[in-house]
Amino acid sequence: MKISVGSDHRGYWLKEKLKEILLENGHIVDDVGCEKAESCDYPEFAQKVAGKVSDNTSDRGILICGSGIGMSIAANRFVNVRAALCYNEEAAQLSRAHNDSNVLVLGANFVAPEKAGKILQAWLDTVFEQGRHQKRLNLIDNK
Repeated sequence: MKISVGSDHRGYWLKEKLKEILLENGHIVDDVGCEKAESCDYPEFAQKVAGKVSDNTSDRGILICGSGIGMSIAANRFVNVRAALCYNEEAAQLSRAHNDSNVLVLGANFVAPEKAGKILQAWLDTVFEQGRHQKRLNLIDNK
């Protein structure tokens, strides 16, 4: 699976750690930045990742900032992007199973690297259940 990843300065080190996990699991990683832990603007990286997911250049995306909130807001402005801010494995599983999330958002200020790895794995391993959940997604998309 091709996964685009992006972070601001607060999420830089966690992004680097999660890239290792993705590569170890055989995924293709497209790192859109940031390239170092120096102050930068999160919307730039949210737009890059969400744009690639929106136009199907990437299968999924991962975004990391301090709280995860700004990245979530910015990413969800894109068509066909369902970005989910997750602080634990259960939320990650539900975001996939019930909402077919295609962008995982993490808050580096609140999630330790080991925990983030578990959240990522839960998100990657969970499939969308479809059924009544697809109907609800259609309602969100006004279909």
